Amino acid sequence: MNAYALSRAVCSASRPGRAVRCIVSLATVALLFGCGQKGGADAQKGPGAGGPPPAMPVTVVKVEPRRVPIALEAVGQAEGSREVEVRARVSGIVEKRAYAEGEPVKAGAVLFLIDRKPYEIALAQAKAALSEAKAREDNARREADRLKSLVDSKAISQREYDQAVSTLQQSTASIEGAQAKVAEAQLNLSYTSVTAPIGGITGRAVRSEGSLVAANTDSSLLTTISQVNPVWVRFSVAESEYDRIRGGQKRVQVKLASQDGKVTAGNGRLNFAASTVDTRLGTVQLRAEFPNPDLQWMPGQFVKVQIQAGEQQAMLVPQAAVMQSEQGHAVWVVGPDNSATMRPIKTANWLGNDWIVVGGLNAGDAVIVDNLMKIRPGAKVQPHGPQPAGAAPGAQGQQAPAGAQPAQKNGATPPANKQDAATPPANKQDAATPPANKQDATPPAAKR
Repeated sequence: MNAYALSRAVCSASRPGRAVRCIVSLATVALLFGCGQKGGADAQKGPGAGGPPPAMPVTVVKVEPRRVPIALEAVGQAEGSREVEVRARVSGIVEKRAYAEGEPVKAGAVLFLIDRKPYEIALAQAKAALSEAKAREDNARREADRLKSLVDSKAISQREYDQAVSTLQQSTASIEGAQAKVAEAQLNLSYTSVTAPIGGITGRAVRSEGSLVAANTDSSLLTTISQVNPVWVRFSVAESEYDRIRGGQKRVQVKLASQDGKVTAGNGRLNFAASTVDTRLGTVQLRAEFPNPDLQWMPGQFVKVQIQAGEQQAMLVPQAAVMQSEQGHAVWVVGPDNSATMRPIKTANWLGNDWIVVGGLNAGDAVIVDNLMKIRPGAKVQPHGPQPAGAAPGAQGQQAPAGAQPAQKNGATPPANKQDAATPPANKQDAATPPANKQDATPPAAKR
């Protein structure tokens, strides 16, 4: 029975005094009919929605073993190949700073001048003591010569002559001591001019003019000098990485790279490798030497170091495909049945935009590079190769229909329109109201 017939039956059974109830009944029938039609539409699309989810399209790359360089990267710190502290060797007042701070100087250049007057006086006193010693020595020699002739003639005792000879020898020794004092005074006087022990870049002046410095104390430090051509770079590598270059230090190539990865110096060489492992960090300290004629690198500067030590057999996997967790690195691999499986891998380091994988993958494995967060173990996927850069828009246009089909199915536009088409019967029920009104309009007498 359709809605119109049901409405006629209800209205014909109604009494004239119950017209309002008839109208309410018609509205209820229309509402129930519409719900029944909507329920039927939902029932029609229900089986399709309860099916398995469609396979997710993913981009894969097939990996193959190839020869890749054995490369290591580390962060190093530059230092001067020779670094010295310039200290005052004598005590005194700093009278003058004779160099420009931070500028290069040559070996032997005067850096500071210390008050010379006390040391000039000490030199003069030493020379006077030397002259006095020489005079005593001359007197002792004449006395010894005079007593020699007397002892030969037995005019004096042998003892007196021996004493004269001993006095001569003491005078000669005192001359040697006085000469040493003069040399010491001359040396101290020369120390009042503080010179550069090596050529290099000077540091800031620790003591300014007028400061009192004391030799052999902390206050004796005046400045520092660093020789930066060549420059040394100290860095550390893990013990496992050092095993890959051990024994081949002579053929190892060391390079310096900027922050963006551009090589700025490629002519370095290893000149030191530690013989012990740091027990706290598990690393081995290395040092490389680089020419630095333009003073591009300064002591204390942090640089990126790249070490190449031959080649190895490995595979390259895009960085975007590698995931990292507490257990290590892993990738998603597509199986023969197009199911996704997570596989742990062993990585070495980066090469451009790829990871160097040394274990965990086999030749020909298809590694997924996108939609990694949406994949679940065992999920079905639709693998396809990477699209060229110029074909990216076209590839998206080809995938659009596949994504549009589920959207049309879930939208269920035709059933919705079919539900809307059920509205006329409700309106038809409303159209049945005039007969009810017609019954109400009939005079009671005529109706009976």
